[in-house]
Amino acid sequence: MTELQLGLIGLGTAAVVGVFAYNKWQERRHRKLAEKVLKPHHADVLLGGGQPAAAGRSEPEWPVGKATVGLAETERVDPILIEPVLTTPTSEFTPTAQPTSHSLRNEAPLRESAPNDEADDPPAGPVPAELLDPRLEFVVTMELVEPVSVGQILHSQHDVLQRLSKPVHWVGFNERSREWERLRADSEQPVRRLRIGLQLVNRQGPVSEADLVLFTGAMQVLADELMAVADMPPSRVLDQAAEVDRFCAAVDLEIGLNLVSSGLPFPGTKIRALAEAAGMALNVDGAFTRYDDAGRPQFSLQNYEATPFSADTLRNLTTHGLTFILDVPRVDHGERVFMQMTELARRFADTLHGTLVDDNRQPLSDSQLEHIRREFIGKPQATMASFGLPAGSSQARRLFS
Repeated sequence: MTELQLGLIGLGTAAVVGVFAYNKWQERRHRKLAEKVLKPHHADVLLGGGQPAAAGRSEPEWPVGKATVGLAETERVDPILIEPVLTTPTSEFTPTAQPTSHSLRNEAPLRESAPNDEADDPPAGPVPAELLDPRLEFVVTMELVEPVSVGQILHSQHDVLQRLSKPVHWVGFNERSREWERLRADSEQPVRRLRIGLQLVNRQGPVSEADLVLFTGAMQVLADELMAVADMPPSRVLDQAAEVDRFCAAVDLEIGLNLVSSGLPFPGTKIRALAEAAGMALNVDGAFTRYDDAGRPQFSLQNYEATPFSADTLRNLTTHGLTFILDVPRVDHGERVFMQMTELARRFADTLHGTLVDDNRQPLSDSQLEHIRREFIGKPQATMASFGLPAGSSQARRLFS
């Protein structure tokens, strides 16, 4: 053989070996790929055999017995308190021994039920005007550190306040009923919220500067004794009192209907019988008074002469006249009450044989009575209502006292 022939034979043999080796490599490569794709990664739950593949897994492996809701124990993040959608502030919560991710919802009530000064000591709210009205009273506010009995509070400055020419009104907050109420001298109820009001005006006139100085000094002493701070209103008190007094002078009226005898005097026993039949009661002031269903005075009946009525004197008393009186600013629905009083006076006149007369002892006509009702009762009471001080209200009864 020539050298060329030998070279060609060698090249052909190498080519055959190369093709065979390439085919073997390709076959081996495809077999491995098929095994990787077709081989399962998870154990068959139904058969119970097999183990999960070790490779290609990204999920963490959880310890046996640990809950699988949440983070792995080695990567635990402390729960963050969040506001729950619904909470019950007054409910109590007992945390579990092994908190899971659900404990985020349960820990929120702990935050709600934690001690809170505002929740334990809610505001008392304003004092109702029927108890104390800043327009009519100089009101001092006191918040005590510890509750003190009402008796001790009222006794503290009693002797000093007795020298005042105007009434002092004491109001405290009842922690049980959650309401403001007047303080009574015989009460031992402890209070911590206290309001004291010096009345600025009554029928004797406005408060004086001397009264104001005396009152404020007594309040400072009381605050020191109770370990409280006395909060007082601005100093324009005397001007305010003068304004209220001018208003009172314009509406402070009493309407009187006089019933005089036409001949024989009226016997006391008959007067008493007629008054009690009309629902009137004899008071210590020497007059019979008629009250409404709420116990408020409507009008009164007194002796036209100087002798006051009493249970003893009425047995032997005789008089030539009686006077029915309506206190305009202190009576609710004054026009209606005036008509009731007029009707009762007429019945007395018929029974006792008397005559209704004015202050000049001239007989009263129906037109005169209508004029009195409209001009001297209706208009003043309308003025009071426009001032925000209705006739017959608690404030009016304090002011016109």
